[in-house]
Amino acid sequence: MEKFKTFTGIVAPLDRSNVDTDAIIPKQFLKSIKRSGFGPNLFDDWRYLDSANPLNEKQTRKVNPDFVLNQSPYDKAEVLLARENFGCGSSREHAVWAITDFGLKVVLAPSFGDIFYSNSFKNGFLPVRLKAEEIDSLFNSVESRKGFKVTVNLEEQYIETEDKEKFSFNIDAGLKERMLEGLDDIGLTLNHAAEIREYEQRRKKITPWLFKEVSA
Repeated sequence: MEKFKTFTGIVAPLDRSNVDTDAIIPKQFLKSIKRSGFGPNLFDDWRYLDSANPLNEKQTRKVNPDFVLNQSPYDKAEVLLARENFGCGSSREHAVWAITDFGLKVVLAPSFGDIFYSNSFKNGFLPVRLKAEEIDSLFNSVESRKGFKVTVNLEEQYIETEDKEKFSFNIDAGLKERMLEGLDDIGLTLNHAAEIREYEQRRKKITPWLFKEVSA
């Protein structure tokens, strides 16, 4: 997992509440446990005017020109702006994989589905809770200026707009650390590799029969 760094990116407005994980990545695309390859089907029902044919890998889809992520410059956005309860619904981790595979790094919203929020940090994606009135202000700015950008600073926990407005946000210290250090669950475990080896050596002395190799 890559370390999260301060960056400035275009904001794409998704003015919808209760965007669930089935809308983020529909169930028919959950055919792989790899973390890549899901970006083309992010918000599939909204991005395309026709349905995907799973039997035709070379299918050319009809793009919905009215959907924000199909419009320039939002097709290059790194920050998604949404309404309350983003990522509600089922627990599929693929939802975060699809978002990051598309190229998004951050989502700003008043609230999130709990499991989606947890999955985001495990995959290097930053969900930021802001006050409803701050989200309203950002939507107004984005709507008045196409290609509106914000700077995301996780270290100091703020969002800064082109207009020099700053919105502070709170985040659990442990979640913040794992993002800044680029640590997924395996990385967090490996941070304690020395203690794990020490424990195993102690257990070998106490219960040596548990560590005997069994011949085939």
